[in-house]
Amino acid sequence: DRADLDAAGWPRVLGPDRGASATPRSAVQDHPVERSDGASQVSVPVKITCHCGAVELKVRLAEPLQDARRCDCSFCKRRGTPAVTVKMDDLQIVTGAENLTLYSFGTHTAKHHFCKICGIYTHHQRRSDPNEFGVNMGAIDAVNPVDYEPIGWNDGVNHPSDQ
Repeated sequence: DRADLDAAGWPRVLGPDRGASATPRSAVQDHPVERSDGASQVSVPVKITCHCGAVELKVRLAEPLQDARRCDCSFCKRRGTPAVTVKMDDLQIVTGAENLTLYSFGTHTAKHHFCKICGIYTHHQRRSDPNEFGVNMGAIDAVNPVDYEPIGWNDGVNHPSDQ
């Protein structure tokens, strides 16, 4: 047993046990590594789950949790949850693919995925960059988005694709 892994083998990115509340923003260690393009990437895989546990994703975040954003488009402002960026190749559905349902609207570029059992949004393919996903920050194991406030907003109302 490694002290930095939980009983299921998942990295303990933010706290000593799964039940602990999220570590305050000032104490978070995001383990950045350099990519070939010079950008930093969070190197530790994190677990995303819906509320009922029927869907589980494993992702490598492309940015630190401190860079989470909300969007004010007609859909996201109603959902309200902050999202963190994940590159297309860095998201794996571990369990529950059959329990995901899809919603899209308008240009149908953004594809929003939800657990069809509990209704929790897990991730979406981004309209601004279809090679990226936004993942629900609140669905990241042991993360409480309130610990990262204030979280910024993206202008989804005046999206460049609408011009």
